[in-house]
Amino acid sequence: MLEFILDTWKSNQSSDAVIWRNRAYDYSTLLRLFNEWKGRLPDLGATPGSVVVLDAEFSPNAVALFFALVDQNCILVPLTQASRKRRDDFIKITNAGIAISVGTNDEVTSEQLHPVGDQPLYTVLRELQHPGLILFSSGSTGESKAALHDLVSLLEKFKVRRQTLRAISFLLYDHIGGVNTMLYSLANGGCIITVEQRDPDSVLQAVENHRAELLPTSPTFLNLMLMSEAYKRYDLGSLRIISYGTEPMPEHTLTRLHQLFPHITLHQTYGLSELGILQSRSRDPNSLWVKVGGEGFETRVVDGVLQIKARSSMLGYLNAPSPFTDDGWFDTNDMVEVDGEYLRILGRKSDLINVGGEKVYPAEVENVIQELEAVAEVTVYGEQNAITGNIVCADITPATPLESSHETSQEKELVALVKRHCRERLQRFKVPLRVNVVSESQHTERFKKVRR
Repeated sequence: MLEFILDTWKSNQSSDAVIWRNRAYDYSTLLRLFNEWKGRLPDLGATPGSVVVLDAEFSPNAVALFFALVDQNCILVPLTQASRKRRDDFIKITNAGIAISVGTNDEVTSEQLHPVGDQPLYTVLRELQHPGLILFSSGSTGESKAALHDLVSLLEKFKVRRQTLRAISFLLYDHIGGVNTMLYSLANGGCIITVEQRDPDSVLQAVENHRAELLPTSPTFLNLMLMSEAYKRYDLGSLRIISYGTEPMPEHTLTRLHQLFPHITLHQTYGLSELGILQSRSRDPNSLWVKVGGEGFETRVVDGVLQIKARSSMLGYLNAPSPFTDDGWFDTNDMVEVDGEYLRILGRKSDLINVGGEKVYPAEVENVIQELEAVAEVTVYGEQNAITGNIVCADITPATPLESSHETSQEKELVALVKRHCRERLQRFKVPLRVNVVSESQHTERFKKVRR
């Protein structure tokens, strides 16, 4: 199962595999750690079919442990600091029997847990003698859902050799995008470059220091990078690809990126915790129209909503009803426009604002407001209204902190500016009736916009 990956490691032993805390660890080190953990896991009780919480970041031991647990046909539950406050709930949902933690100095500890009962879906993996992977949704709109994957299906696409790249590990260890970056990089003899802080300066400093070629990230991070002008302070000459996903990209942000970095390919990706990352191709570098699918994936649009059938689909949720249709399609909840074989992601169906029967997509309004240099972040949402059903509201974070002595007047000026700009650029029913000036961040630790 892992032979194709291990063969790559063996043939690239002197090449960098992981940059952690500014130190390079080559593939020979990764192989040694993998073999050590492969021998030690049975003593920890991690036998085939065991459900193992792996609380870690992208350190050398964390990477080696991930692959050793896969080789042992365990069911992995990766967690990170971002999900630690819900750790007890996640352990209860997964019925995990072992917790392995990798500390800040790459030290490893383990503890035996005491699960009550078991999950019926695990039987499928154990009968096949396949490893599993459990990924939790962000839970920003409700309880986090636990998606169970057959890792053999997820690994299949990485058997095709692709570019060897030095990639920033921006997306987290317990995120489908972070797992995808790790598997892609290490299956192709590339290098994952870890960052301790994920602010624009820290990330771009890592790009310069370690000659990163690929930056997989989110539109929210890219917008903050532009607002901070951190890109002016570092040499980004090595960077070849910026891939973005997890949420709709504002057209204004994409246009600015294309203007500032004409030598960098801007690559829109599409993926979900339940399906994995699909192959994608933009219609042109400055376009939000994208073709998604590829081998192992089928797509269709039903009532404006994207549905996908994939060989790498999850087996199901551990704590929620099946989201698949009777004929096996996954409802993504993403509203899309269609132009031939290309799609444009408009936003989540659940985020749609209905104003007197008219549809308002938050991303469209956010894109217009984001054109203003005075606005660092914006989140648009709907609030109930007795007359129109909903009204459009916007929370905005100023690009520069307001002076306390003139805060009220500056807020009023900024609100007036936003409403005036929206009236000039949007249909009347799309213009926010309520604009709130906020000081707090409007994104999660995963650099994804927080929506109400």
